[in-house]
Amino acid sequence: MALRVRVPATTANLGSGFDCVGMAFDWYDELTLELLDEPGLEVVVHGEGAGSVPLDERHLVVSSLKDGLAAFGVALPAGMRLICRNTIPQSRGLGSSAAAIVAGLTLAWGIALPHRDVDPAVITRLAHEAEGHPDNAGAAVWGGAILAWARDDKVSLVQLPLPDGFGAVVFVPDVESKTSDARSVLPDVVARTDAVAQAIAAAALPLALTVRPDLLFDATFDRLHQPFRAPLMPASYDLMLRLREAGVPAAISGAGPTVIAVGLPEQLAPVDSVACEGFAVRRLSPAGGVRLDHV
Repeated sequence: MALRVRVPATTANLGSGFDCVGMAFDWYDELTLELLDEPGLEVVVHGEGAGSVPLDERHLVVSSLKDGLAAFGVALPAGMRLICRNTIPQSRGLGSSAAAIVAGLTLAWGIALPHRDVDPAVITRLAHEAEGHPDNAGAAVWGGAILAWARDDKVSLVQLPLPDGFGAVVFVPDVESKTSDARSVLPDVVARTDAVAQAIAAAALPLALTVRPDLLFDATFDRLHQPFRAPLMPASYDLMLRLREAGVPAAISGAGPTVIAVGLPEQLAPVDSVACEGFAVRRLSPAGGVRLDHV
C-alpha cells in the first residue's frame, strides 16, 4: 500500500490578519508513504531540507503522522518509507512547517480511514493543536483564502472567495527566519492608536480579499507585528516599504523573511519597477488545499 499527498505553500497574516488570515498557492511539496512488510523507518528527502532535516521519527511529517494515528486510535505501521519531494522554501514564511504537519496528519487519515474522504475540519483541528494557530494550516487544508480562529479548543473557519485574476508575487531571500524568534520580539502591549488602526485594517481585509480589492492596500497595513520584526529582517522590511511606496499591497509573509504582494494584475503591475536585488521572485496563483491519493 502506498499513499501520496500534495500540500501547498501558504502565506499568513497578509499584514493586518495576524494569526487568522491565510492563503494557499500553487507551490507544492509532494510526499509518498509506502507501507512495507519489513519493519523499520526510512525517510528520503529531495529538494528543500535535504541534508539538514532529521531522517528519523523526529522528521516533522513522521511525528505528525504518529500524532494523527494516535488521535484516530490506530497503531503505527511497522514498516514505512517516506519519500519527500520538497519545493516550498523552509523557514521563509511560506508555511513549510504547516505543510509538513498537514501532510503527516493527512497520511494518517489515509492509513486509518482508507475508504473515507479526508475531513478537512478534522485535519484543521489537529493541525491547530500542533501549531497553536490555524492560519497557515487552515489554508493548506482548505485551499484558497481563509479566515480562521480558535476558541475553547474549537476551530472556526470561513473560506474567502477570491476575485478572478487574483494573484501574488513573492520575494524570497536567502536568509532564514525562525518563527519562534519572530514571535519573541512582539510586545505584550501596543498603543491604543495602533490597536485601533489595526482593528480597522483587519476588519477591512476579508472585504478586500473578496468583493472590494480596491481596499487591499489599506487592509494590508499593519502595526501589530511587522514593525517589531523589522530589525530581524531589515532587507525584507525595506523591500516591503518600497513596494508599498509604489502603491503595491505588500506585507511580510507569515513570520518572514519572504515579502508578498497580492492583488489583481493592475495592482501588481508596479512590482516590476521596484528593485529587489537579493530576492528570488516568483509569481503565484491561489490553489486548492491538501490532496490525498491512494497509489
